[in-house]
Amino acid sequence: MIKTLVKNRTSYTSRWIVLLIDISLSLQAFLFAYLIRFNLSLSFGSHEFLQQLPLVAIASLVSFLLIGSYKGIVRHTGAKDAIQVFWASTLLAAILLVSTLIFRNYNLYEYLSIPLGIILIHYLLNIVLLISSRFIFKHLFNRIISSYKAPLNVMIYGAGDSGLLTYNTLSNSPNNRYKIVGFLDDSKLKIGKQFNRVKIYDPKVIDEKFIEKSKISEIIVSIQDIKPLDLFEKVDRLTQLPVKVKIVPPVQQWIDGDLNVSQIKEVKIDDLLERAPIQINNPIVQSEFKGKIILITGAAGSIGSEIANQISHYNCKHIVILDQAESALYDLQQSFIRAGVKNFSAVLADIRNEHRMKAIFEKYKINIIFHAAAYKHVPLMENFPYEAVKVNVVGTSIIMDLAVSFNVDKFIMVSTDKAVNPTNVMGATKRVAEVYANCLNGLGNTKFITTRFGNVLGSNGSVIPLFKRQIAEGGPLTVTHKDITRYFMTIPEACQLVLEAGVMGNGGEIYVFDMGESVKIVDLAKKMIHLSGLRYPEDIDIVFSGLRPGEKLYEELLATEENTIPTYHDKIMIAKTQKRDHIKSMEETNRLKNLENYSVLEIVKILKTIVPEYVSKNSEFEQLDKQVVKVKKLQTGA
Repeated sequence: MIKTLVKNRTSYTSRWIVLLIDISLSLQAFLFAYLIRFNLSLSFGSHEFLQQLPLVAIASLVSFLLIGSYKGIVRHTGAKDAIQVFWASTLLAAILLVSTLIFRNYNLYEYLSIPLGIILIHYLLNIVLLISSRFIFKHLFNRIISSYKAPLNVMIYGAGDSGLLTYNTLSNSPNNRYKIVGFLDDSKLKIGKQFNRVKIYDPKVIDEKFIEKSKISEIIVSIQDIKPLDLFEKVDRLTQLPVKVKIVPPVQQWIDGDLNVSQIKEVKIDDLLERAPIQINNPIVQSEFKGKIILITGAAGSIGSEIANQISHYNCKHIVILDQAESALYDLQQSFIRAGVKNFSAVLADIRNEHRMKAIFEKYKINIIFHAAAYKHVPLMENFPYEAVKVNVVGTSIIMDLAVSFNVDKFIMVSTDKAVNPTNVMGATKRVAEVYANCLNGLGNTKFITTRFGNVLGSNGSVIPLFKRQIAEGGPLTVTHKDITRYFMTIPEACQLVLEAGVMGNGGEIYVFDMGESVKIVDLAKKMIHLSGLRYPEDIDIVFSGLRPGEKLYEELLATEENTIPTYHDKIMIAKTQKRDHIKSMEETNRLKNLENYSVLEIVKILKTIVPEYVSKNSEFEQLDKQVVKVKKLQTGA
């Protein structure tokens, strides 16, 4: 019997059977109403009672059919079903009351005239019986199913609001197979306490012995508002234990604001990379973009597309998304159309074409520019300095000059930590662009603002997608050096901070973001192997390929002569940069606009003139640094 019930648990009881049961319960409630009215005595005139039963049955049938209270799935009964039963019972009482008044006033079928007290008692009993019967059946069904299946011993990581909601969701699940044996929490204030008689443990005490002794099958991570890399650390440690690790999705992904058991799934790498813990709800940001025409260059890239998506939620007058990558720009255009965004234009153009850019400025009357267009891959740009300078310096300077000419309100440039004490061509070109922006600031009405941050998790060309491909191919994972470290931030997080910095800027600032602690790339590689359900080095190995041309062991967000000034946002600081000779910097940068007149070595030499701190590493351009040192020695007589 139980096996048959379990086997058929996905098939639902016929609604007509439910309807017949409801009518039966209504008739039983009618009998109880008479018994209560006459003090549990049978001397109430059984002849009239029996004659009234067909009327009650017909009235019940009509009420239940009209309201549809019988249509709900009984085993999933909830508040909405209870409300339906309430209205059906109310309609039934109304029908009986109206029919009784008619029979009395017109002296028709007086034996069908039901006493008003009976109608009232029947109404109340109906509500209690019909609703309670549904919940009793639901409880019995769940008990039978859960008692037949062996329960899974589960621990929930996180004893905060999200963890407690997860506990309630699992406990109230229709197919409840879960036995919550404990919580895990890092807070010392919570460790040792209990929630609903379930103890809260310190995660540090959870090891293989504890898992085996308590027969833990799953650990569900239910923590919101946590940095991706912190979550990465926690999950990585858990995946090394003999237990399944699952994760609760961010609140935004819950169905109608409620967590469903089906949403709790085994951890994937993407689950850890897509969280955006920094939330910006600044009304100033909203008012800044209201009614403005905004240009986003490099809009089809990882950063540019996220900036475009976030800005599309503000009440802008028009958004111009510009890129030279045809396919990627088409994808962004289509995503805007699917999202119902109408106030935008997709422009296929190259920022290096001054004539084309000028026509765009004349057409759209731009107020604010987010400049994300750039070549960013260090090894490629080290091999092709001409292209790096042509886009990152010349193309950027064209947009900046036009911004001044057309009285654009603000120009916000997306820069990189590689511009700090650069060791490669890419970083040097971005630093030149920073310097040029600083030189132009104050020459017109345009406020030039620079934002500088590190690597972005999951962006095009970043290490995460590379590792994912290498794991899918069976390895090995390639890391350039065992000691190399990088700062990381999620794409939405970085773009939210870019918008915030753009609003707070008054012109001339370089904003640096709090990237947290830097991460060893080799540790990141090991974590990704573990999260893929594989072992290092047994299943997938890591090989060290050596530093690439221009690559640093570690990145910096500030140059040696820089320090920071805090802002009202604890994640954003202003870098205090060393003053430069603006006239000389402008002259040297303008020289680069005539790239065809110079050889590759001469181009890099001009970069080093504009950015004296640019010292090449593991690159053919180190010879230029040696020449500079030699000249300095001759000048000093050393």
